[in-house]
Amino acid sequence: QVQLVESGGGMVQAGASLILSCTASGRTFTSSAMGWFRQAPEKEREFLAAINWSGESTVYADSVKGRSTISRDNAKNTVYLQMNSLKPEDTAVYYCAARNARLIGNYYYQGDSYGYWGPGTQVTVSS
Repeated sequence: QVQLVESGGGMVQAGASLILSCTASGRTFTSSAMGWFRQAPEKEREFLAAINWSGESTVYADSVKGRSTISRDNAKNTVYLQMNSLKPEDTAVYYCAARNARLIGNYYYQGDSYGYWGPGTQVTVSS
């Protein structure tokens, strides 16, 4: 079992930056590739970014590529998502997720590829 807890969300103005954190417990953190997703009201869950167990391999959705960075600190059992130049359309609940595998895999953009999820953290961006 893996327990995940996100933090770092809040209310910000357009153009601001945020760093979201997700701390894991209950399983060797380096056994899992990690991902970030978000879900806005009345919208489907959306993949944002993924990172392999070592942090050497990352992948991003087009919607956040170039203004977001996923990283991890295995000594702290934590994965991060830094988001810059936030827009009102970034308003959503942000979730981190853990895979039962060390590699990102081919279906990293699908929620079914992840076995564990955090409760989410709300990000609200005002114009």
